Amino acid sequence: MTGDAKDLHAATVSEALAALEADAGGLTPEEAAARRETHGANRLPEPPQPGLLWRFLQQFNNVLIYVLIGAAVVTGLLQHWVDTSVIVAVVVVNAVIGFIQEGRAEQAMGAIRGMLAPHSAALRGGQRVSLDAADLVPGDIVLLEAGDRVPADLRLLQARGLKAEEAVLTGESVPVDKGTEPVAADAALGDRASMLYSGTLIAAGTGRGVVTATGAQTEIGHISGMLAGVETLTTPLVHQMDIFARWLTVFILIVAASVLAYGYYVWHLEFGGLFMAVVGLSVAAIPEGLPAVLTITLAVGVRAMANRNAIVRRLPAIETLGAVSVICSDKTGTLTRNEMAVSSLAAAEHVYAVDSDGYAPQGAVRWRDADAHPAEHAVLGEFALAAGLCNDAVLHEGEQGWRVEGDPMEGALVALAGKISGQGADPFPDWERLDAIPFDAAHRYMAVLHRDPDGRRRIHAKGAPEAVLRLCADQRMPGGGTVPLDPGHWHETVERLASEGQRVIAVAVGEIGEGEAGFGMEALKGKLTLIGLVGLVDPPRDEAVAAVAECQAAGIAVKMITGDHAATARAIGAQIGLKNHDRVLTGAEIELLDDTELADAALATDIFARTSPAHKLRLVAALQSRGLTVAMTGDGVNDAPALKRADAGIAMGRKGSEAAKEAAELVLADDNFATIAAAVREGRTVYDNIKKVISWNLPTSAGEAMTIIVALFLGMTLPITAVQILWVNLITAVTLGLALAFEPSESGTMRRPPRPRGESLLTGGLVWHVVLVSLLFVVAVFGIYAYAIDEGHPPELAQTMAMNMLVALEIFHLFFIRNIYGTSLTFAAVRGTPVVWLCVITVTAAQFAVTYLPPLQAVFGTQPVPFHDGVLIVGVGVVFFALVETEKQMRLAFRRNAAAER
Repeated sequence: MTGDAKDLHAATVSEALAALEADAGGLTPEEAAARRETHGANRLPEPPQPGLLWRFLQQFNNVLIYVLIGAAVVTGLLQHWVDTSVIVAVVVVNAVIGFIQEGRAEQAMGAIRGMLAPHSAALRGGQRVSLDAADLVPGDIVLLEAGDRVPADLRLLQARGLKAEEAVLTGESVPVDKGTEPVAADAALGDRASMLYSGTLIAAGTGRGVVTATGAQTEIGHISGMLAGVETLTTPLVHQMDIFARWLTVFILIVAASVLAYGYYVWHLEFGGLFMAVVGLSVAAIPEGLPAVLTITLAVGVRAMANRNAIVRRLPAIETLGAVSVICSDKTGTLTRNEMAVSSLAAAEHVYAVDSDGYAPQGAVRWRDADAHPAEHAVLGEFALAAGLCNDAVLHEGEQGWRVEGDPMEGALVALAGKISGQGADPFPDWERLDAIPFDAAHRYMAVLHRDPDGRRRIHAKGAPEAVLRLCADQRMPGGGTVPLDPGHWHETVERLASEGQRVIAVAVGEIGEGEAGFGMEALKGKLTLIGLVGLVDPPRDEAVAAVAECQAAGIAVKMITGDHAATARAIGAQIGLKNHDRVLTGAEIELLDDTELADAALATDIFARTSPAHKLRLVAALQSRGLTVAMTGDGVNDAPALKRADAGIAMGRKGSEAAKEAAELVLADDNFATIAAAVREGRTVYDNIKKVISWNLPTSAGEAMTIIVALFLGMTLPITAVQILWVNLITAVTLGLALAFEPSESGTMRRPPRPRGESLLTGGLVWHVVLVSLLFVVAVFGIYAYAIDEGHPPELAQTMAMNMLVALEIFHLFFIRNIYGTSLTFAAVRGTPVVWLCVITVTAAQFAVTYLPPLQAVFGTQPVPFHDGVLIVGVGVVFFALVETEKQMRLAFRRNAAAER
C-alpha cells in the first residue's frame, strides 16, 4: 500500500482507495489473506496479565493464611515440628487449590469474551459477507448501519444520514454528522467528518467505508485499550459474602484469643498444646474457602449459560435472573424462527399466493390456483422491483441451500424478486442506486432512489402499511394504470392477512424528474403510488412454545412486544400459548395512557403491538413500578434505553446491534426465547448452588469450632486434636466444599415462584440450620468420643473415631444439602453426580489412609478403628441425616400449609 493512512481524511474517495490499493467492490479473499499476514489480526493487544508466580503469591494474601503462618512460626519455636509441618502443608495446598481455581475461572471468562467477538458486514470479491471483526485488514470495504460498532478506522466512501457517537475518543457526547467530503489535513480528530474510528458507535443512518488502520494502529489503539467486554468474576452477592467472611474471621479471632486466655489462665493448660488447639479452632471456624468456592460456583454458572447460548456480559445478571418475574420478549426471531418467507401478495383487486422453499429465488406465484405471469399481471413486475431494489440483503447459495446475508425479511423479498423476474438472486443489476432513506423505528419505512436502465429516476419504498399509506396518493391496478387510493380497503386487507398470522408490509413506487429535488421524508408524503401489500410468514419456534409454558409454570409472566400489526401479534400469541392472547395493546393506545393506567394495563396484557422503543421503555418502568423484576429483550440501537432500564437487559446476538449488546447484561447467541428460559433456569440454579455452598460451609465450620470450644471451656481433653482439625479442613474444603458448585438444577427449579429480589441469603431459616447442625455435630462427636473412652479405648483411638465421625457427618450433610427444596430420600438424590461421588471417594480414601497407614498415623496421632466401631460411626451419620431431613420436611410442610391457607 502507498500513502499515509493518517492523512486520508484530507483525501478524496478515489485518492483514499488508490492509497490503500483497494477497490470499491472489496478485496479478493487471497489479497485479504496476504494483508492479514502483514498487518496481523484486527484486535488490540491484551493488557499485561500478572505472571504465574505473582498469581500464586496472591493466594497467600488472606487473613487466615496470616494466622496460619504465625501459628507455624510459634509452633516451630516451640519445636512442635509435626504441627509446624502440617500447618505449612495446609498453607501450601490451600494456595495451590486457589491458584488452580482462579485459573479455571479466568479460562471460563476468557471463553465468554471470545464468544462476544463482534462481527462486521464487509465486501470481499464484490460479495457481501459477514466477518469476524478480527479478520478485517486495511483495504477492506465495511458496511455499517445504525447500532453497529465501528470495527476499525475507516475512510467513508458513502454516507446516508450517518451520525456517529465518538465520546470514547473525543469526549463529545452528542452524535456527530459524517460525510464523504475531504476535510483539512490539520483538522482535529473530532472534526474529521470523513472518517469513522474503531470503537465508536453508529447512532443513525448507513455508510460504507474502506479500512485505513486495524488493531494497535487505530486511533483508539494509540491512546488506550478497549474496555473488557465482560466484568471481573464478582457480583454484589459474592462481594457481600466476602465482607461477611472477613468480619466473621475477625470475630472468630477475638473468640480464639479469649479461649486461649481462658484456657491458660483459668484452666492452667500447657501453652503449646493450648495454642495448637486455638489454631485448630480458628481454622475450623473461619470459612476460608467460602469466597473462592462462591467464585467457582459463579464461573461454573457462567460456563453453563454459555453452553446454552446465553452469554453473560455483566455478572450481577446471574443473581437477577433468579428473581425475574416477567419477561418482555421480541417476537420475530425470538419467539418465531426468523425464517421469513413471502406467503401472499395483495394488489388492488387480486391476492396472489407465493410458493416458497426457504430463501431459494425460484418458485411459483399463483392467482386462483393457476400460475400468474408478469406479462399478464403487470403489478407483479412492480412488486418484484420494489422487493428487489428497496433492499440491502444478499442471498448466497451454499452446500446447505440458500442463506441470507442481512435482514431475513429482506432476504425473503430478494427471493420474491427472483421468483417473479426469473433472474435469480441478483435480479436487477443494471439499476443504479442514487440515494436511500434507511429504515428507522421513528418513521418505520425504507425508501431508495435508483436510476433505471432508461435513465429515469425511480423511488421505491417499503415498510409498515400505515406508514407507507401516508406516502401514497393513488394505487396501482393489477393490469396497469392507477386509481385514487382507497385506505379503507387496504386497512381491511391488512387485518385479514394479519389475522392469518402473516407479517404485513406495504410497497410503493414513485418517480422524480432529472434535476428535480423530491427525495426526502417530507417530500415523499402523498407523492407515491401504492403497489400493494406483502404478507410474510414466520412460524413460532417449537422450543419457544415449550419455554413459554415452562416460564408460566414458574410464575414468570411472558409478554410479547412487537412492531407487527395487532392481528398478527394476536395470532402468534395464541400459537405460542400466551395466557391473555385475546387482548392486544397497541403503541397508539399506550400513548393515551398515563403512567398509573399503563401499569394496570401492562399487568393485564400479554401482547403489545405496533410499539416503538420509547414504548418499551415505558412498559419496563410501568412493570417495575408494581414491584416486578423485568427482563427485556432488544436488538436495535433505539432499544438501548429500555435494556439499560430493565433489571436484566437481553440483547440478540445474531440480529442485535452492537449498541444493544453494549447496553445489555445478557446476549443470546441464537436469538431464541428458549435460551432466555434456560438462562433463567441457570440463574436460579447458580443462586441455589451458592445458597447450598453457604448452607454446607457455615454449619460444618461452626460444628468443628463448637467441638473445640466446648472441650476447652469444660476443661476436657480435646475429642479431636488440632492437627486432625487442620487435616479435616484441608481434605474436606478441597473436595466436599467444591462439589456443590457443580450441582445441576433441582427437579422443581422452574416450578417455584420467583424469589423476592432483595431476599437475603442469611435468612432466619439458614441461621436456624447453622445452629441445629452445629449442635448435632457437637453431640455426635462428643458422643462417639465418650463411647470410645467408655469402651476402654485409648485416647488416641477415641480421637481418631471422633475425627472420622466429623468427616462422616460432613459427607452426610453434603447429601442432605444437595436438595434444599425437595426430599433427599430418593434414588436420584442418593445417586448424586460424578463430581459428588469423586469427592466422597477421595475423602473416604484419604480418611482410610490417615487411619490405617502407619506413616500417617505417626503424623496425625491416629490408631486403626475396629470394624464394628466404623459401622457405628456410619450408623450415627445415618441418624444425623434422618434427623435433619425430617426437620426439613416438617418446615416444607409448614410452608405449604401456610401458602394453601393464604
